[in-house]
Amino acid sequence: MKLKQGSFLWYLYLDKLYCLLSVRNVKALVEYFHLLDVHRKKTLNDVLFYHFLHHVTDLTRNQITVVFNMLDWNAVGEIGFDQFYMLVCILLAQEQNHLEEQFIFRHSRPVFELLDLDGELKIGPDNLHMYNFLFNIKKQQLRDLYHNFDITGDRLLNYKEFKLFTIFSMDKYQESQKAEKEKKKEKALLKKKLSQVNQSQRESLLGIKPFESISNYNC
Repeated sequence: MKLKQGSFLWYLYLDKLYCLLSVRNVKALVEYFHLLDVHRKKTLNDVLFYHFLHHVTDLTRNQITVVFNMLDWNAVGEIGFDQFYMLVCILLAQEQNHLEEQFIFRHSRPVFELLDLDGELKIGPDNLHMYNFLFNIKKQQLRDLYHNFDITGDRLLNYKEFKLFTIFSMDKYQESQKAEKEKKKEKALLKKKLSQVNQSQRESLLGIKPFESISNYNC
């Protein structure tokens, strides 16, 4: 899933730690929601919702319908601002710096409730597979999820099991981020050393000893 460059959501910023919008961004989002709400019902129906997501993302019609049905959990044919806000945060978490793991960890309860389509307080692999394009959970992660965290062995995850998965995913994400930072640090250090070696080689070819040129100018 990609946000379309130049669309309204493109200019919103999601806090990297808590995965929430700032007060200023929330105010702007409220005004945007009111503009979309042409019927002045403080809700968006499926038609308005489709045109909104079609305008700001590259999601297909089927994917947009799936998202709408997920948010419209009580099947009234409309969604309110709370569901709209949740969706925007999910979209931004995926688009900005790949914060999917952080978002699911910080908001595990509302995410679990969204995925619990039948209201049975459990989610199956089909639920996660259906919404994979929103949360970017890879196939291997999905297999590991039910292999390692399905403690009851019923091929379903209750909230506690799902929460354990989010904690584990967050730990792996932080480890990968730390490893990436170390890699960038080593790369920068290597680049600096290579630059120093190249400088020394150039001075040797020109027959200049270290600091010789500076001392000559001082004379």
